[in-house]
Amino acid sequence: MFQRLQTKLTVLYAGLFALALSLVAVSVYLAIAGNAQQQVRSELAATGTVFDSVWALRTQRLRDGAELLSRDFGFRAAVATHDAPTVESAVANLRQRMGLELAFMVDVDGDVVGVDPAKVDIEKLWRALDHEDGAQGVFIVDGAPYQLISAPVMSPTLTGWIVFGARLDDHEMTALEKLAAIRLEAQVFDRRGETWVTTGQTADTKALSAFVATAMGQKLSAPGRLRTGHGDNLVLVKPLKTLDGQAPAALVLRYPMALAMAPYRPLMAAVVIAGLLGAALVVAASWALSRDIAKPIIALDDAARRLQRGEAAHVDVRSSDEIGRLSDSFNLMAAEIREREARITELALHDAETGLPNRLAAERQIEARMARLEPGQQVVVGALGLDRFAFLRGAIGYALFTELVSEIGARVRAVNPDLMVVRLTTSTLGIVSSLHDIEAAKARIESVAAQLEAPVRLDGELVDIHLTHGLASAAAGQVDAFRLIEQAMIGLDQARAAGRKVAIFDAAAYGDPAGNLSLMSDMLAGVNDGALFLHHQPKLDLRSGAIAGVEALVRWNHPTRGLLRPDLFVNMAEETGHIRALTDCVLDQAIVDQRALREAGHDLTMSINISGRLIDDAEFADRAIEKIAAADARFCFEITETAVIGNPDVALGVLAKLTAAGIPVSIDDYGSGLSSLAYLKQISADELKIDKAFVLSLENDAKDALLVKSTIDLAHSLGLKVTAEGVESREALAMLQMMGCDLAQGFHIAKPMGLAALMGFLGDWGRDAIADEAQRA
Repeated sequence: MFQRLQTKLTVLYAGLFALALSLVAVSVYLAIAGNAQQQVRSELAATGTVFDSVWALRTQRLRDGAELLSRDFGFRAAVATHDAPTVESAVANLRQRMGLELAFMVDVDGDVVGVDPAKVDIEKLWRALDHEDGAQGVFIVDGAPYQLISAPVMSPTLTGWIVFGARLDDHEMTALEKLAAIRLEAQVFDRRGETWVTTGQTADTKALSAFVATAMGQKLSAPGRLRTGHGDNLVLVKPLKTLDGQAPAALVLRYPMALAMAPYRPLMAAVVIAGLLGAALVVAASWALSRDIAKPIIALDDAARRLQRGEAAHVDVRSSDEIGRLSDSFNLMAAEIREREARITELALHDAETGLPNRLAAERQIEARMARLEPGQQVVVGALGLDRFAFLRGAIGYALFTELVSEIGARVRAVNPDLMVVRLTTSTLGIVSSLHDIEAAKARIESVAAQLEAPVRLDGELVDIHLTHGLASAAAGQVDAFRLIEQAMIGLDQARAAGRKVAIFDAAAYGDPAGNLSLMSDMLAGVNDGALFLHHQPKLDLRSGAIAGVEALVRWNHPTRGLLRPDLFVNMAEETGHIRALTDCVLDQAIVDQRALREAGHDLTMSINISGRLIDDAEFADRAIEKIAAADARFCFEITETAVIGNPDVALGVLAKLTAAGIPVSIDDYGSGLSSLAYLKQISADELKIDKAFVLSLENDAKDALLVKSTIDLAHSLGLKVTAEGVESREALAMLQMMGCDLAQGFHIAKPMGLAALMGFLGDWGRDAIADEAQRA
């Protein structure tokens, strides 16, 4: 919620203080309110007691007056004689002397003297007076409550009642309120029907009426709490005796709590003001304290961010507390990190064995030089390779070989101190410079080649060295550093391939390896959708003159690059591991084509080339045998003589398995590699194919003819048939027949062709053979 520690601490401290202050204020308020309420309750109870005493005194005074008049002889005589004027005069005279609001006479017949009968419920009054001698209580006269006292008039029998009354109005209530120690409010309520009413109507009368109804119904004798729109009130309800005992009445004493709390308002205001001042002081003190705490933490945070960016970071906090110790620990940690980073950078940019800068350092140097190249300049990178490094390292050992590499690097720097010499690989040094002409760099290297290749004395012995250089250059923005070093390495390979000391990277000769790699993805798609197809080249039996078999050769018409040379995608498939999928495709298509040839009447052996990468794959051999057996096909597998060199034990076992399954094996391109009689002896083969390099010049080169003749004799001695490849003339074909060669294959006989063309060729060849036989007959 808060992003700054200083703000968070300030709010926390201020909030805690405010909470504590609020608890104190609430506690003080509750204590004061409780004390005030208790005092008011006591005052209300005391006022109620006073009212009881006042009521009793007034009742006695009224009763004394009524009894005095009722015993007066003249008054009784006037009552007995029904002298109404005298009765009325006597009643009025006594009312005035006693200061009464009401005084009248009721005879036994219900006649009233001294008050308007319409203002009094005569029937209810007469029943009350007749029910009890000296009846007294609250009674409604002319819509207002009165305290009535009665006394019987005996002359000598009961002839009536004298009634005195005091009105319970606002004036009377005000007099009662003045007797209280507190400023309470007094009202008399009487029930008329189901409603409690009073003479003095206020805004709270309705709420008071409901409270009185509840209090009277529950007979509550203690003060209760009443909440109105004008605040809280403590209310005491005292039941009043009524004249008739039917319609109840009550005295209601009310005291607002606001008046009780008024004396304490200055105290509460003082508490609030003190609290606000205290809160302000706490906020200010908290802000200052949190600033002192947060300031070093902010400094630590800023230093940590600088340390994260690799910048120097130091925190200057001078204190002996935990933050000071944390700052010291941080400074120590930052110093150790800088030392480790320096060491890691040193290791990351230098070769651990020779101490020379490594490839990463070369890339950074190339980028730096490209950023500050002058117009017309280029960054030139050289790859200086130590020839026959594996043999040399094995001869002198790893330690001396490392010294040799370091010595060569020192020689390069001695030639030109401005050059940066790095170690790119175990046997290759890199040279980075900025020149205007890469040809000048080549000429300079050629001129100092003898100096760089001078024998090196190691451990007291001279060691001869031979170096090859590859060069590459680029202007700013042409290629990145990684690619430029790669081009220099390729230039080194191109120099070695061409047998030169120095070579500049040739992009055209290098081609597009990435494009060749994508070619494999296209080839797999072509295998799956049937885009690859077969051409077949016939093999002629030199003894019978018949076509004895065909060799299946894969072809691929690429959708964008056109017809591709088989050696391009076949060799790439071998290098990328896709040769098995390609061979499975060729085998499946060859089985289909052989079946078609059989149906056309041509039962020929189908030869297919098997990569050396598959000879030691027993699973492939099992699948091939299973497919050929299921199709009842006649196949011959052609392999190169070096195919078994990688894993001879497994490869020879696979070849034996093929031979046992009835699949002949032909040794292809014999004589083109390092022909080994030992392998020829071990391989379970049925046929030997002489490489076309010997057959093409057979009629013109006596040595080739001698080699071919000796090879044929050797193969026949081992029980092998011999096939000669590359037969492109009648003379070569005739010489092979004379040497005893079994089969011939070449353009003079037929070029590779599709299945339909092959069927036509075989049909024509058969008719020509029949015609020749008929002519000889």
